[in-house]
Amino acid sequence: MKEAHVIVDRDFVIGDTDPRLFGAFVEHLGRCVYGGIYEPGHPTADERGFRGDVLALVRELAPTIIRYPGGNFVSGYNWEDGVGPVEKRPRRLDLAWMSTEPNTFGTNEFMNWCRAADVEPMLAVNLGTRGPDDARRLLEYCNFPGGTKLSDLRRAHGWEKPHGVKFWCLGNEMDGPWQMEMKTATEYGRIATEAAKLMKWIDPTIELAACGSSSRNMPTFGSWEDTVLEHCFDHVEFISLHTYLNNYADDTPSFLASADLMDSFIEEVVAIADAVAARRRSAKRIMLSFDEWNVWYRTRRKNEGRTKLGWPVAPPILEEVYDMQDALAFGGACLSLLNHADRVKSACLAQLVNAIAPIMTETGGPAWRQSIFYPFRDMSRFGRGRVLQTRVSSPVYTTVYYDPRGTSELSFPMPDVPYLKLAVVDNLDEGTVTLFALNRNLTETLTVETQVRGFGALSLGEAHELHHGDLKATNTKDRPDEIKPASLEGVEITGDRVRVRLAPASWNVIRLSARGN
Repeated sequence: MKEAHVIVDRDFVIGDTDPRLFGAFVEHLGRCVYGGIYEPGHPTADERGFRGDVLALVRELAPTIIRYPGGNFVSGYNWEDGVGPVEKRPRRLDLAWMSTEPNTFGTNEFMNWCRAADVEPMLAVNLGTRGPDDARRLLEYCNFPGGTKLSDLRRAHGWEKPHGVKFWCLGNEMDGPWQMEMKTATEYGRIATEAAKLMKWIDPTIELAACGSSSRNMPTFGSWEDTVLEHCFDHVEFISLHTYLNNYADDTPSFLASADLMDSFIEEVVAIADAVAARRRSAKRIMLSFDEWNVWYRTRRKNEGRTKLGWPVAPPILEEVYDMQDALAFGGACLSLLNHADRVKSACLAQLVNAIAPIMTETGGPAWRQSIFYPFRDMSRFGRGRVLQTRVSSPVYTTVYYDPRGTSELSFPMPDVPYLKLAVVDNLDEGTVTLFALNRNLTETLTVETQVRGFGALSLGEAHELHHGDLKATNTKDRPDEIKPASLEGVEITGDRVRVRLAPASWNVIRLSARGN
């Protein structure tokens, strides 16, 4: 049996988790909107067409902020198409996902849905086919109280009070060749700067995220962030990051290790942002918005699974079915976000329903939780508070990470990957300390002894694990609870020491009551 040792001290803090760290993403992509969150006529739908069963699962999942309407979709989106009387809205070809957009769900419907789900809205503006003037027009429509053409138009559409959207994304993945009206870093940096200026002249209380490069393996990565921030540093609060964990080689140890690359990605972007600040002799710190992240690989491999012929409405595309090993890799990504709470202040799981999502539905039928639902629910419910530094001594393994770039597939060694990946959150309001622990050993139990210093006597609140003997097991409509959390037995507490045995290939949550809080 392998053993790991951890030291945690209440006085050594990484940072406080921002409420926006626990966000998600709704894009007009496949069945995420139509047949996902919105399905008039569904047995559970309310008078607005919002699926009640999906809303119930969203409330259980507990995301805090939702990014909308894209994604690739936003780079060709005319926001005016999605407001006003539904019967007068135009149908458009969506070039992002080769489908037909009916525009029966738009900005105001999304705002109503956010209120129903009790989440904050995050809106993205189109800086692909449109530009700064359209961005400020959308902001005026949403946020200005009244007395102007656009604010009065919103009121005429039935929304008397302003929506008060505070977080805005300046476009999406603008360095990607797949993007409508892709731009160079200089082109995008100039447009983002001008959009930010116009938007903040109307509402100086908003916060803005500039696009980072589309992923860490893009040829533009690094130089893009540096150039973009050189242009818009004084006008934005965030730079965005996107990443999707994948298992291209069907190599589970390497797949579970790939979450650690997320740590490197975050730290590299922080270094670039701080270098821009240093050149300006500025004390300002750009924060990170990790506004697309998830596990996604099966439906990325097949072009025929990414779009459907004939320009259909809401086709079933990108409907990744997640298994137990996906939940473990996903949990590792959750830990990476928590352990960088000092600079990652916003993050969005992509996406929320059906398309690469924790919630699946059948059109006209039931909704159910995928395996990745549970680590996110744990992180959002129990990850609020101060993230503490951890000193981890764990057995390690060596593996290879596969990095697909274009038509080739590169690989490089990942030495000394610890079997134990861990995050610890201290919630002062609740008087709890939560240990999130991932055992990446596929065959052996890992005994973990943690010294939790500075909290006085500890007692066990609750403990559960996510584990299944078959790493390829999935939840389905017929077997929706094949993978679900179970009680974690045998947690031993002696003074300030916690000893627990983690099952092979398992995600674990241990909640402690801390009297010293």
